[in-house]
Amino acid sequence: MGLFSLTQEIAIDLGTANTIIIHNDKIVVDEPSIVAIEKSTGNLIAIGERARQMHGKTHESIRTIRPLRDGVIADFDAAEKMLRGMIKMVKPKTTLFNPSLKMVVCIPSGSTEVEIRAVRDSSEHAGGRDVYLIYEPMAAAIGIGLDVEAPEGCMVVDIGGGTAEIAVIALGGIVTNKSIRVAGDGFTADIQGYMRHQHNIKIGERTAEDIKIAVGSALSDLAEPPQDYIVRGPNLMTALPIEVPVSYQEIAHCLDKSISKIETAILQVLEQTPPELYADIVEKGIYLAGGGALLRGLDKRLTDKINITFRVAEDPLHAVARGTGIGLKNISKLPPYLMR
Repeated sequence: MGLFSLTQEIAIDLGTANTIIIHNDKIVVDEPSIVAIEKSTGNLIAIGERARQMHGKTHESIRTIRPLRDGVIADFDAAEKMLRGMIKMVKPKTTLFNPSLKMVVCIPSGSTEVEIRAVRDSSEHAGGRDVYLIYEPMAAAIGIGLDVEAPEGCMVVDIGGGTAEIAVIALGGIVTNKSIRVAGDGFTADIQGYMRHQHNIKIGERTAEDIKIAVGSALSDLAEPPQDYIVRGPNLMTALPIEVPVSYQEIAHCLDKSISKIETAILQVLEQTPPELYADIVEKGIYLAGGGALLRGLDKRLTDKINITFRVAEDPLHAVARGTGIGLKNISKLPPYLMR
């Protein structure tokens, strides 16, 4: 259709930590979910990676906002500005007029009616004419490559930035699910608290995130341990600069409580699972997706605790986005997992 394309189709993984947009089966936008806004005028200064670089480093005229908290929209205005800005990155510059947008957006499986409405409204205000919604664990299962419409059970644990989504899926629908607000942001907050209490050092969100990526672990005994990570910051007592080496064992200890909450939630979902589907899950194993799946040793810890094999999905960060993109391709059939 080229220049005179009337409808543009995009799939959006609207995440607490990252927003990913798929267009024509390709990831065209993969940016942190953050905006920088001028306080006096409310104008958008930066979005995505540029705004993340400003986070924690702004002066009084600029405010950085993460529009999503715990998987849901916390700041409606900032979410709309962010979506508009990211959709602009997709649109080709050569069109003579704005095409109407058909979009599939994913939402946490534990979303309330109000939270679903907020996502739908933000998408429509950002230019979406036809907006379809898909639950995150369903999108993750499709993105991993599982046959969600088969009469067999499959189980997915999607640990994102704001929520951990646990769901058993069969026949194109979610049979049992649980959405808990313990995920990547919670891990980051745990690390900040640990560094404050244990090492008397004050660190920001970005540094805590860097620690999590460099030495984050779910086990205190790894076959291939990462090197200690050097953290620099002010001493809380003296305000003088200090350097502290942080090991993966320390991080495993400080994340233990949060990971235990995820284990409990997985067991609760398994308890509610019908026995025939439970048998399928034991045979196939449970799949881990989302950024939290990259935590070292998490699959082994969960396998040892629950006695069912846990597998980390290939490219877990983009599993939900890929599944949303597949949902977009099948939009004309309107499969049971897409909601209008």
